[in-house]
Amino acid sequence: MKTEETSTAHHSGRAPEPVGLYPHARRVGNLLFLSGVGPRQRGQQAVPGVELDEQGRILRYDFESQCHAVFQNVHYILEEAGARWEDLVDVTVFLTNMRDDFATYNRLYAEYFASSQPCRTTVEVNCLPTPIAIELKCIAAVAG
Repeated sequence: MKTEETSTAHHSGRAPEPVGLYPHARRVGNLLFLSGVGPRQRGQQAVPGVELDEQGRILRYDFESQCHAVFQNVHYILEEAGARWEDLVDVTVFLTNMRDDFATYNRLYAEYFASSQPCRTTVEVNCLPTPIAIELKCIAAVAG
């Protein structure tokens, strides 16, 4: 099977621009693979709830606002690729501070996924490519 012939790249007009050369999502058969999604807003470099010093280091961040923003960005990408929130089957979560942020993430995740529970893996990473505290990598199963 040649991937070029059987897959379709999707670029969202509402989610933040990728920080590298990749699509927001790629559909292969009945699966939609989302690239890592963070909380930035389209057309902005600033991250919701993040205060940086003059050298670009994080002084403070509002983790809850980042969670809401990243979930909204996932919604945008899914909708524009013809999928729904309920179509998510797997979510990989990258947190930069598991100790301080996991309880908040777990609480918000339970709210957003109250009616559908995809598989989930949560890992802590040292840092992410932009000054964000959370990134999601998602897979959705979509109708043919």
